[in-house]
Amino acid sequence: MNKNRYSIVFLFLLITVCMALAAKPWGAKRKLDDAQKGLFTLVEGDVKKKQLQDLDWIRAQLKTNVYTGDKVRTLLKSRAEMQLAEIDLIRLAPKTTIDIVKLYEETKEKKLETKIKLEQGDIWGKVKSVDANSTFDVSSDFAGAAITGTVFRLNHDSTKQETQLKVYTGEVKISNAPEKMDTLTPQTIGGSQRRQIEGPRQVPGPTQISLDQWVYLVRNMQQITIGANGKVKSTGSFKANDRDEQTDWVKWNLARDRQSGNR
Repeated sequence: MNKNRYSIVFLFLLITVCMALAAKPWGAKRKLDDAQKGLFTLVEGDVKKKQLQDLDWIRAQLKTNVYTGDKVRTLLKSRAEMQLAEIDLIRLAPKTTIDIVKLYEETKEKKLETKIKLEQGDIWGKVKSVDANSTFDVSSDFAGAAITGTVFRLNHDSTKQETQLKVYTGEVKISNAPEKMDTLTPQTIGGSQRRQIEGPRQVPGPTQISLDQWVYLVRNMQQITIGANGKVKSTGSFKANDRDEQTDWVKWNLARDRQSGNR
């Protein structure tokens, strides 16, 4: 009798454990600890960081963390690399400033959201972690880009009042109305030549045609240049032997990608 009772109790416990295991969301994306979200993996020259609300900059140190709300800048002859979520990479060229608005922060929909704003300069990105449970957005004053599994370069020149995106592998969706990106019909970049985009034109009377909101898909070895007020200045393809691709900054990134085995 006791033996049967023990068997019933054991069976009940086994069923309870199995139900608990079945209910556990093993496929869900894990929530990252702050220490896992970002880390300086290279610091060359004079690299500074601070929280957005702070007045004083501090020197960025190798193997120290970066967090949501950090502002990072490199000075002349300085470079930095940050490893994000132990898989993504963002590199800063000399004289570059970024705001880390969000870094793998969990949303109400249980997604991990990253937002980085480029204030000035040039960044190189290698993003692999994006899936259905996460977003990774990079922006400037003129446009916002939704990054997927991509190698890209984003430059923002506040003096020239323009932002340029180049995609080396993968695909990036970029728009002058990022908040409406999912509702706009994407345009693609075709042809091998750079194409100048006609700006707003004057029409009879006091009314000027307003700039439309747009979204472009920028794919392998394609580029787009955006001016003030979100105006598209040019689109087209680029080649590895172009003059702009022979700079020390580009060569250094390509070499570092090969060394890390991430390409």
